[in-house]
Amino acid sequence: MSLFSGLYVGTTALKVASDALNTTSHNISNADTPGYTRQQVSQSTRHYNILSNATTKVAAKEIGMGVSYAETRQVRDFFLDQVYRRESGRSAYYEVSYEALIHVQDLLGESGDRNFGEAIEEYWKTIQELAGDPSSAVTQGLFVSKAQTLIERATNVYKSLIDYQNNLNTEVKKHVDKLNVYGKRLAELNRQIVNIEVGGIEKANDLKDERNYILDQMADLCSISYSEDVDGYVSVQIEGVDFVKRNVFYEMGLHMDDKTGYYTPFWPHISESSINEKGEVVYTPEEVRKGRVFNLEREISTAANTDVGRLKAVLLARGDHAADCSEMEDAGEYDKKIAPSILMNIEAEFDKLISNIVQTVNGILIDTGYTDGTVGPDGKPTADSALFVRINTQGMADDEGWHIGNIAVNDAFLKEPALLNFVKGDEEVDHSAADRLKAAFEEEKYTLNPNTEKRSAFKDFYGDLVNQVSNTGSVNKLLYEYQLDTQEETNFAREQVLGVSTDEELQFMIKFQNAYNMASRYITTLNNMLESMLNQFGA
Repeated sequence: MSLFSGLYVGTTALKVASDALNTTSHNISNADTPGYTRQQVSQSTRHYNILSNATTKVAAKEIGMGVSYAETRQVRDFFLDQVYRRESGRSAYYEVSYEALIHVQDLLGESGDRNFGEAIEEYWKTIQELAGDPSSAVTQGLFVSKAQTLIERATNVYKSLIDYQNNLNTEVKKHVDKLNVYGKRLAELNRQIVNIEVGGIEKANDLKDERNYILDQMADLCSISYSEDVDGYVSVQIEGVDFVKRNVFYEMGLHMDDKTGYYTPFWPHISESSINEKGEVVYTPEEVRKGRVFNLEREISTAANTDVGRLKAVLLARGDHAADCSEMEDAGEYDKKIAPSILMNIEAEFDKLISNIVQTVNGILIDTGYTDGTVGPDGKPTADSALFVRINTQGMADDEGWHIGNIAVNDAFLKEPALLNFVKGDEEVDHSAADRLKAAFEEEKYTLNPNTEKRSAFKDFYGDLVNQVSNTGSVNKLLYEYQLDTQEETNFAREQVLGVSTDEELQFMIKFQNAYNMASRYITTLNNMLESMLNQFGA
């Protein structure tokens, strides 16, 4: 090998060592960058220069041409990425469920003048006092005023639950908007990465890091599946439907219900649309249902991977409307539409308590003759002639139910509590109505929902409801904590592969620095040899 060839070999070593140092420095400087994947230097030998290839020789006469910087590859484990993203989405699902239950528990346990538990306890005490002395004007007045407090606080609690549903509805839109931003960016990254790597010379590692980071964020929001084709495009499906396919992005749509204002995520590209009179693209509820992103009627199961994604958890917790107790009459429909939603289930159970209380109290007072004197066409007292009445019920039949929001205390009794004088015509104190009210509050005949067997009395129903929320919250807390541990363990294993270890990178830096120094000395030595020869021969 000539001295000039040796200089060339030394130059390749010098350049590769310098590039390797740059890669190591890049790793160290990005050690704390979210989503960064450590890069690894891959070196290979250059093609040999063949001087002679005689067939009589065992091997050809070749001269090595030095080292080449083959590539800078990312160090990732596809399996660990998949496991981490699935467990991250599952952890987010149980986090949302747990936080929703904690928030509902706070709403049910309000303090001060909004405490419903205190209101129903005081109402029960007033009924007991009324049973002891029905003729007391003070107790009669308390019975009416405590009834009004009960309804006001019940309405406040129910309204707070609806307000929380509206907040969750806002979260739905925020998550869908974020997914669409991610999807659009993924399609752009696919184009950029393929354009850079198409020649097989350069690697778009930093862009790939951004793409993988986006996949991590998307996995937190919903259940995704993805694959990379031979050209370098990554395609993503959400709940089995294409979201990003190569460099094409399919936007996720939001349909807002005209009645509730609640959003439903759906796929416009698989739903048929029409143009309204204003020239706007619209979708019918049937088409939205056909193209919906999430089937919320499927059983939630870890085995089936249906408990994955923050967005799905928010939709389930919110439900699709404010529920009432009439939706608990059919056990099958309740299991299908009400039970899966944290908010709708609590609303229906709470409404059941209030509805049963007001109808029971009214029924007893009507039976015993203590009404405001209002009668129907048949000459009998109407359902709204006793202590509680329905408001905003024009055209409503008596069998259309009593629900929070349409119940108020009868103005006639507020103005004149003495209508409940509990005195018979012979001036004898009438204990029958008050005794029946007391017995009704003590009778254990009501279940929280069609799936519970424990029967509760009015005085215990609300406490059982709060305990149910607390117990379910404890279960979800355990599930969330367990899932969080699983996610952290998976992330730790993944970080061992793709994470940057500054200690390891410093070792590489010393190695490549020594290689650079050795190549530099080699070149210096050859240069001195050439200089000596030129001086010696006088060239």
